[in-house]
Amino acid sequence: MPQRLPEYLKRPIINTETTKNVRNILKNRCLNTVCENARCPNKNECYTKNTATFLIMGNVCTRNCRYCNISAAKPEPLDENEPLHIAQAVKDLGLKYAVITSVTRDDLPDGGAEHFKKCIIKIRELSPGTKIEILTPDFKGNANALNTIIFSEPDVFNHNIETVRAVFKTARPQGDYDTSLNVLKYIKANSKITTKSGLMVGLGETFGQIEETLVDLKNCGCDIVTIGQYIQPSKEHLEVSKFYTPEEFEDLQKLAEKIGIKHYQINPLVRSSYRAAEMV
Repeated sequence: MPQRLPEYLKRPIINTETTKNVRNILKNRCLNTVCENARCPNKNECYTKNTATFLIMGNVCTRNCRYCNISAAKPEPLDENEPLHIAQAVKDLGLKYAVITSVTRDDLPDGGAEHFKKCIIKIRELSPGTKIEILTPDFKGNANALNTIIFSEPDVFNHNIETVRAVFKTARPQGDYDTSLNVLKYIKANSKITTKSGLMVGLGETFGQIEETLVDLKNCGCDIVTIGQYIQPSKEHLEVSKFYTPEEFEDLQKLAEKIGIKHYQINPLVRSSYRAAEMV
């Protein structure tokens, strides 16, 4: 039987002219957002601040992670106009900080790295003062794909570890814990780009395993870490093993500080792109 959502994890519905404007711009530019596709609990708060996390390369994924609300299916060909539409939406919204993420595209030789690059270039052309964060898949650890990302020079490179080693294969059967760590390590070793990663809690991990993961991220040179509560998107997804209390999240904050992670967002409703600009 699924556990009931604690009150501190519930968010009010916000519907203002600003949120309508954001939705209209996204609709008119034919754009996807992870806010809608992944059912993010913070989307209305972000919309009131004229921001959203753009989801590129379609809204279906080539992987079937058991916590994620985005469907796994055969994806459509890339939309070559998408980078321009993303850049126009960033300009329309007047964003000073833009976050771009994607589905995993294992069907593409470079995993979509070149498409990320094109989006960054177009945003720089239309909004040269906007900082850009990208949240990418692992590109199977492909060095050429990672070099493409490095050469495109985003301000922040984010790749989420998502969960601890002991739970990883259950939650992400087509991923690999060490590959994700090595992606972060490669970007840090070969560029001056700020690196970021995040994980969810409530998937069956122990406090000690969270500590091991945070140490791993610190050893990869990860600059920013986010931790939030896993919330089951549907009955078909992994059940929540535990809802961490606000007090336990405070303990996780202290743990991050003890390990030496200087920049973090650790709270029940934190998601990897939540208040991203405040962390940079």
